[in-house]
Parts: sequence; structure tokens; C-alpha cells
Amino acid sequence: MLVVAIAVVLIARHATKPPASPTTTPLPGAAPMRTSTAAVDEATALATRPMLALPPEAALPHELTTATAGPPITVPRPAPMADRVISDEFPATAEGALGWLTDFNETALRGGDPATYVRAYTESELPHAPSPQGSGPLALLTSFRERAGIHPGETMPGLTVTYEVTQGLIKGTADGGRFAVVCTLGQLDFGYQGRATSMGIGDCQALRWTGSAWRIAPGSRAAYASCAWPGSSESVVAGYRPLNRDGAR
Repeated sequence: MLVVAIAVVLIARHATKPPASPTTTPLPGAAPMRTSTAAVDEATALATRPMLALPPEAALPHELTTATAGPPITVPRPAPMADRVISDEFPATAEGALGWLTDFNETALRGGDPATYVRAYTESELPHAPSPQGSGPLALLTSFRERAGIHPGETMPGLTVTYEVTQGLIKGTADGGRFAVVCTLGQLDFGYQGRATSMGIGDCQALRWTGSAWRIAPGSRAAYASCAWPGSSESVVAGYRPLNRDGAR
């Protein structure tokens, strides 16, 4: 099917594409950053360290394993906020950052419209954060709709797209826990014109705690995530652990 071919090409490309050059900027609504050069270097090294490269076929449905990369990670799941696409009520912990990214990706990918993803990303980025156009999930949505002749923002009867996160990993933290790189792994399902396709899509983001909320951090783009079928042996080798949801939604 078309979307499978697109996914294989994109996953292969994003596994090797270099991240953007680092930049820094003060956080809006917060005191000026007084981060040492060593802390900036540590954050950059953490964000850009490559993730495990897997063959594109690892993202397609196949046999599951009972092995795990570690105990489940419990992430918060607060109620939605009326005035924001993504809730700000995640705590200032690495698990809070992973919960935020889980909420972000499930919301931004729902419906498969690149315009929805860009809106969620733009609302969530700090100045000088990497462009959303470099995001692997956005590239996948955009390519699928372009090949299918569906314009961004256009409603297409019969098109359904969902993304459910079931695994994740905390790559690491820096700057006293105010900087975190976290990754989600979930099942992306496309349904269109009577056909359905599923694949495992990973996404890593570098996040900055502003003092009240997690935001997509300025500086280098996080190295692209390993993409594997959730629950497969490849997902375990890549370090993904099951997620437990704790909260209202």
C-alpha cells in the first residue's frame, strides 16, 4: 500500500538526517537563562546523540515479545485545558516531560492533518526551537496526504488517522532537570478508501521547563527516534518501556 512505501522511505531517511545547529534564547515569561557553557554543551550532546538505527521494516506489524527493556514508566495524564491544544498541567519531572510528549503526539497526529500538527507544535515551541517542518511525524503526514492528493486542512470523507502511544523512554536530563529529552513509541493507524495500514512510529523531542510548563526547547533538534512495532523485540532493544497512564483522561 502507498502509505507503507512512504513510511519505509521516511523512516530510513529520518534515521540518518543530522539535527539542526544549536542555538539558545531566554525563555519567555521567565528570568533570563543563566546556563553555563558546560550545561549547554551537555544538553546539546544529549539531544543530538544518535538513537539506535533500525531497519525500516522493524516499524511494520510483526511478532511481539514478552521481554521488556525495564519496568513500566508511569506518566501523568491531566485533564485537557480549554484554552490550549496541549495541557500545561504536567509536572517538572522527566516523567512529566514524557507525559507531555505523549499528549502532544496523540493530539497532534489525530486526524492526520499536517495543519493540526503545526498548530500544536507552534503553540508549544520556544523561540528558536527547531522548525516543525523537520519533524518525522509531520513529514509522514505531509507525504501521505500529498501522494493521496489531499491538501492540508482539507476534510476527506473516509480518512481516519490515529496515534496511540504505548511505550516510551527517557533519554536523559540536563541543566538540573530543566532540560529533558524524551521519546514516545506508538501505533499510527491510517484508514482510507476502505484500506487500513498500521506502523510503529517513534518521536523524540528536546523539552525545556519554563518554570510552569514543558515546551519544545530552543537549540538542536533531538536525534530522530528509533521506529519499531510497539511491543516487538526491536522496540525492547531500542530501550522503549511500557507506559502506565496516571490521571484524568
